[in-house]
Order: sequence, then C-alpha cells, then structure tokens
Amino acid sequence: MKKDIYILGLETSCDETAAAIIKNGREIVSNVVASQIESHKRFGGVVPEIASRHHVEQITLVLEETLKQASMTFEDLNAIAVTKGPGLVGSLLIGVNTAKALAFAHQLPVIGVHHIAGHIYANRLIEEFTFPLLSLVVSGGHTELVLMKEHGKFEVIGETRDDAAGEAYDKVARTLGLPYPGGPHIDRLAHEGEATVDLPRAWLEEGSYDFSFSGLKSAVINTLHNAKQRGIEIQPENLAASFQQSVIEVLTVKTVKAAKEFGVKQVLLAGGVAANKGLRTSLEAAFSETEGVQLIIPPLSLCTDNAAMIGAAGTILYEKGIFEDLAMNGYPSLDIEQG
Repeated sequence: MKKDIYILGLETSCDETAAAIIKNGREIVSNVVASQIESHKRFGGVVPEIASRHHVEQITLVLEETLKQASMTFEDLNAIAVTKGPGLVGSLLIGVNTAKALAFAHQLPVIGVHHIAGHIYANRLIEEFTFPLLSLVVSGGHTELVLMKEHGKFEVIGETRDDAAGEAYDKVARTLGLPYPGGPHIDRLAHEGEATVDLPRAWLEEGSYDFSFSGLKSAVINTLHNAKQRGIEIQPENLAASFQQSVIEVLTVKTVKAAKEFGVKQVLLAGGVAANKGLRTSLEAAFSETEGVQLIIPPLSLCTDNAAMIGAAGTILYEKGIFEDLAMNGYPSLDIEQG
C-alpha cells in the first residue's frame, strides 16, 4: 500500500499568516489563517513593515494551532512547504526562515512553492486535475491565463500589461470612498446597481490573451471627476456595476476563447478575486454552454491567501523529489514558469 504523505504548508507572502497540514495533496487535515486586514485598513492598503512585524508575532501561534487541530507532531510530517515568492520580501522572509529553521530542527526536507502555483493547486483540494487545463488567476497583483499540460509545469499564455484586476478594483474603490480591501465592496455595490455608465474594454491586439485594466481604472476616475465638475451626480452602485461588467466581460471572453483554442478539459479559477460573485456567475454561465470543459471554482475560504494551497502544490514537488537547501531565499518577483 502507498504510504500517506503529510505536508506542512506555510504562507506569509503578503498580509496573512497561515499554516496548514495537507494529506496526499488532496485533503485538508488542518488549516489556520491569521488575517491582518484590520491593521492595514486605516492605511488603505498593506504596509510592508507592519505586515512583517505581524508575521513575526503570529507565525508561532498559527503553527501551534495547526498542529493542535491536526493532533499531529513534526514526527508525523514528511516535509515542510513554504511560499518562496512572489510577494513582499520582508513577509516572505519570515515564512522562509521559519520553514528552514523547522526543517533543520526536525530533519525534514523543505520545499519552495510559487505563490500563484499555490492558488492554482487550491483547486486540487476540490477536484482532481485533468490535463490539459487552463487556470484564470485573478488577484491583487496578478491577472494571468496559465496553461498546464502536466503537474508542476506552467505556461503563461496571457498576463496583465499594467494594473492587475484586483489592483484596479482597490483603486476604483478608493476613488468611490469605499474601505480597504475594495474588491468585496465593489462586488456588493455592483449587485445593487445597473451598468448604465459607458466604460471601455481593453481587448488589445487580435489573438492576444494579455490583459490591461489601467485605462479602465483611469476612465472611472475621469468619469467621476468630470461629473463632479459639472455638478452631475453619478450613483456609486451604477458606476461599480459598469466597472465590474467591463472587467468581467474581458476576463470571461478571453478565458472561453483560450479554453477552446488550446482544447483544455478543465478551467480553474484562482486567486483572491476568484471570490467575486459577479466573476463566478459569469464564468459559470459561459462554461455551461461550452461542451467538454469542466469549470472548477474553489470555495471562498480557498480563494484568499492560505497555506492549504501551498501544501497542495508542495505535495507535487515532494513527489517529484524537488527540494530546496537551507540557502533558500525569498524571491519577491519570482516567475511561475521558472519557479
């Protein structure tokens, strides 16, 4: 009989301190996340120095709770997987150095995981992968279409040329006077309004799967400023609905087109913006009419940063025998195709 594999995952790439234990890359044994949203909310965004300090304060507590929930010790583990990049360098280093210290102390192998690979593999905790597959990654720092033909191999066929979708959401929310993080507030407002404001869609050149949301963000800001100068009142919920419709239409159309062109069997949604109700609904509608393609959308708990996804991705590297040594560093700009 094949022996079970237990991986401890650690995630500290931004403003969540997280640890989890994953069995065989598919089953969550325990999953603990300490959020810092309240600390960063008054600044309107993540402050790197504050994030790093919180990680130092929380990492030991989160680890202890993870082991306690699993009723396990380090002797029960096969390896430790940690996010090595991309992310905030100070935050990454807390997780990386914690993983290396634990690996050394308990004589366990250490695995470096790409943060976006983690978001993609969060879907494997829901459904086994069938290749080839396409993943739409939408988060605060990333908007990408990633093609996979086998486990652990990633080909970026489209990426953002400027603002990521999540970044655009936060900037538009700030312009509308909404609190941080702005994405959920825009999504909520959008469902209360109607898309009555004419806003652009950046399709880019023919055949491109790249994205661009900077122009859309600027159009929203200019629309608000021009209306204010003319004394015209624009309903925030209608502007939010119009903005969201523009973003979602481009994401959905390009994802469906790429899925057909590359003949994929599955489409995965990944990243923090995967929690957006409008995007989830749009993709479900589009792929209900696309034969032969299974759409997988993770639950809300696995959309935002967590360590279960790092353990899931780390299991693949463990099975392939891909480990790091104790010289591993944090890499804030790590490329998924190389990392």
